[in-house]
Amino acid sequence: MKNSLLKLKPKRIIILGLLIHFNSVAEVPVSEQKLTLKRTIIVAQKNDPWLSGNQHKQDSVKSMSIAAGTYTDPKVSLSMANLPVDTFDISQEGMTQFKVGIAQMFPRGDSLAIKQKQLILDSEQYPYQRQDRKAKVALTVGQLWLDAYKVQNSIRLIEADRALFEQLTDVAEASYASAQGKTRQQDVIRAQLELTMLDDRLNQLQQQKNRYEGQLSQWVTGNNSQTSISVHNINLGEVLPDIRLLKAEMVKSNTWQTPDKLVKHFMAHPRILAIDKKITATAQGIALAKQDYEPQWGVNAGYAYRDNDPVGNTRADLFTVAVTFDLPLFTDKRQDQQLSAAISQTESVKTERLIILRQLLSAYSSAKGRLNRLVDRQRLYHTKLLPQIQDQAEASLTAYTNDDGDFAEVVRARIAQLNAKIENLAIDTQIQKVQLELNYLFITKAEQMLSFNKISQSNVQGQK
Repeated sequence: MKNSLLKLKPKRIIILGLLIHFNSVAEVPVSEQKLTLKRTIIVAQKNDPWLSGNQHKQDSVKSMSIAAGTYTDPKVSLSMANLPVDTFDISQEGMTQFKVGIAQMFPRGDSLAIKQKQLILDSEQYPYQRQDRKAKVALTVGQLWLDAYKVQNSIRLIEADRALFEQLTDVAEASYASAQGKTRQQDVIRAQLELTMLDDRLNQLQQQKNRYEGQLSQWVTGNNSQTSISVHNINLGEVLPDIRLLKAEMVKSNTWQTPDKLVKHFMAHPRILAIDKKITATAQGIALAKQDYEPQWGVNAGYAYRDNDPVGNTRADLFTVAVTFDLPLFTDKRQDQQLSAAISQTESVKTERLIILRQLLSAYSSAKGRLNRLVDRQRLYHTKLLPQIQDQAEASLTAYTNDDGDFAEVVRARIAQLNAKIENLAIDTQIQKVQLELNYLFITKAEQMLSFNKISQSNVQGQK
């Protein structure tokens, strides 16, 4: 085979190499099992222990609200009063009596109902927290999946082009050995060097792939084998999913809305709704603290049994009833301070809400700007850069096969073309990551993070 290659002209050898290269690209093996972005997110959400822990917290607060609405248990007392210590005879003295008493304290004002309402309102924030958590899981896992996809398909592109560089190396060695054409020893060394550098690049990408797979495993690995996925050496597919962008018209617009208008879009966000519930619940603490200015009432009743006197005469039993209450007269050290603390606590939670809104505004401003620039770069690559690099690669190859070009230029052109393909893949992937970030800002429920556009067949062929 080598002798036949030597007899061929350099042009024919290179064309033969390119044909072999393109055939090898078309025949890259693809695993049948694919882990889609949507499936990965769903499995990660099902395996998230935080969600079950949050549900237990809500159940705990609901149970506490039922307990908080109930009176304290009555107190029963049993006593032997005025027992003579000389004889311990219960009939000796008229004051000797066996007493049974019961006492019941009542809450201050409406404190019982207010406390119960406060806990009920507090429990209502947890469903929104879970929606926000699911959306954050979708964002985190989605970005990890996209990073893994980028690395996996970068490896695919390099492995596909590696066959070309192997052919170029063989061509350079054959041409140099036959002393035909303008091939020099440095061209052979350059081709071998580029092949070695590609191998090193593949090793680096494999390291990144292992890192992303490890990070993904903590989300998709669970105790239940039916909801657990092994992410090592799994195929993520060659087609990049197209995430449907929420508020697309506003995001893609060249005009920037004012913060007060943007805030309106965040009002239905689960994170904001959760903090609103927390504010409402905390505000009940103010009403609860005001109840401490009301007196606390109590009632107690007792029945005293007396034995007959020594000569057998019957003694009357005794019944006692009493009402007790405290007088909150010295309020400056306790009630006033408790009310002040409740007001400060409410204001503190309100500042948390303001901080969250600022974070959402900042995240939107950053993501929108990055998306616009990425779309500009994507358009530049698709319309100009990739076609121009393709033309340059073909021109340098044609010049070399006609003994009118430099072999190093052919190699540089092919490396530039490979780098452009990988960078284009990185841009396309980064766009999807930023769109995930933007979608998180505008969701009203976590399921909106799983919205995808249908990918046309032409786009599928283009990505391949």
